[in-house]
Amino acid sequence: MKTSVYPTTHKKLISWVKQMAALCKPDSIAWIDGSEHQKKILEKEALTTGEILQLNQEKLPGCFYHRSAKDDVARTEHLTFICTSQKRDAGPTNNWMPPVEAYKKAESIFKGAMKGRVMYVIPFSMGPVGSPFSKIGVELTDSIYVVLNMLIMTRVGESVLKHLGKDGDFTKCLHSKAELDINKRLILHFPEDNAIWSVGSGYGGNVLLGKKCLSLRIASYLGKREEWLAEHMLIMGIEEPDGHIKYIAAAFPSACGKTNLAMLIPPEGLKRKGYRIWTVGDDIAWMRIDSDGALWAINPEAGFFGVAPGTNSKTNPTMVKTIQKNTIYTNVLLKHDKTVWWEGADGDVPAEGVDWQGRLWKPGMLDGDRNIIRGAHPNSRFTTPIMNCPSASFRLEQHHGVPISAIVFGGRRAHLAPLVYESFNWQHGVFVGAAMASETTAAQAGKVGQVRRDPMAMLPFCGYNMAEYFAHWLSMGKRMIHPPKIFHVNWFRTDEKGEFLWPGYGENLRVLEWILDRCNNKMDAVRAPIGFIPRVADIDMMGLPLAPLALEKLLAINKKEWLEELKGIKEFFGQFKKDLPPELWQEYESLEERLRN
Repeated sequence: MKTSVYPTTHKKLISWVKQMAALCKPDSIAWIDGSEHQKKILEKEALTTGEILQLNQEKLPGCFYHRSAKDDVARTEHLTFICTSQKRDAGPTNNWMPPVEAYKKAESIFKGAMKGRVMYVIPFSMGPVGSPFSKIGVELTDSIYVVLNMLIMTRVGESVLKHLGKDGDFTKCLHSKAELDINKRLILHFPEDNAIWSVGSGYGGNVLLGKKCLSLRIASYLGKREEWLAEHMLIMGIEEPDGHIKYIAAAFPSACGKTNLAMLIPPEGLKRKGYRIWTVGDDIAWMRIDSDGALWAINPEAGFFGVAPGTNSKTNPTMVKTIQKNTIYTNVLLKHDKTVWWEGADGDVPAEGVDWQGRLWKPGMLDGDRNIIRGAHPNSRFTTPIMNCPSASFRLEQHHGVPISAIVFGGRRAHLAPLVYESFNWQHGVFVGAAMASETTAAQAGKVGQVRRDPMAMLPFCGYNMAEYFAHWLSMGKRMIHPPKIFHVNWFRTDEKGEFLWPGYGENLRVLEWILDRCNNKMDAVRAPIGFIPRVADIDMMGLPLAPLALEKLLAINKKEWLEELKGIKEFFGQFKKDLPPELWQEYESLEERLRN
């Protein structure tokens, strides 16, 4: 497997691999062909070095365990940069570094970083190989963990190289663990060069370069240039009682239940109607305008990179079934029977185990500051093939994608936003997405309840100036003959005691049913200052006994609170100065006028 033979005639690819090998100085180069045989060899090698541990093969067949370094457990936003010639092109919401400086800094860390190691060459496709939606990348890495995860998350191997041909475009992705030193860690994006460099990290979000790095930051830039959208969105199909499937795309900030929604199970009260959910993707949507003038989408990924804590048979029974085989678990608790556990998992809390840092763990243990020691890291993960998912869509490999009927934005708001509302039109919908915000929870850094703006849930992932991103959204709407309707949802409204008014999880299908009825022109709505809201009687509540007047409270709009919200929107928009599209200021002023009347 360790060979310098190049299984391609692509001169630019060969030249680039040789150039990067000269910089990183690996002992050998191995091309990843995507075969099961090669995968088994890599697994055996990683088991020998301790990079992964084999789990109980009777209970968790094909599953492995991995621990990352203690200070390398999440995306490092402050070390993530957009490297464009002009600072303005990165915009005020991104960290910016000039390309010349970025390459120089990174090269000093990459220099000789792979000595004593193998450089693995991973040709991968985001999206079905050969689809007009898809993009090809090649990641060079010295981590078998990265290779094994990329084999799950993307389409890898000879078919990709064959499609790339002699001169096809590809994203140049270079990664090295180097010394795993946080002081020598950089995640650099070069949109103008179609390149990504990541060094000093082993955590998935920083090193699986097909994920956020290519699929969102680089792809959003490519999408603007090529007139398509790369979005931080789930895609789900809802099979209606007549057998017709409508597809929606939805964007939520973290801790708002995106993955759970993508694979929800219809509640008992709606099962009688015959609804069924088809999961296309839980994280990323690439969307293009087709010849019919409508928006079509694919999920460019082939797997899920999910957060483990809180995943159980109540929150997401479908995912629990998905991760029972061929899954890589990272930074969870390792039980003595070689199975895994995390806070919020099904079953009893284990009497003891080995925690995510490799220490003996028992429930209730405290650290030196009297804080509870968790068995699993709060951001512990699983990487699992989407084909494991019982609700996986039969259109996953459909080169044409799926037609999107509705786009749904959402956030965690205790009081402000109603359960659901519909924008008046595409331009207003872009304003709704651009003004999106969520309140922090106890699990997040910062003050509880603090409002954080996260337009379209893309704030950390937009690869260029976000003001231009908003303008791109507006232009896409003008080019569509049949644009999707745009909605906003909020599953997290609370009562006077701080208790959630809406049960969430599978019950969210009741709201999606109203959204589909609006898309199908089957249902009227009430025109409110912020958009169209449902009539109380139009949400099917069969089998769901809510407290008296709970639905009325969930749909209520407090004009005073919304006028206060406008101050935060104005401040956020203000940072973009003259670059912000005037249409968004028009929508802002129109909303203010409607609220004051």
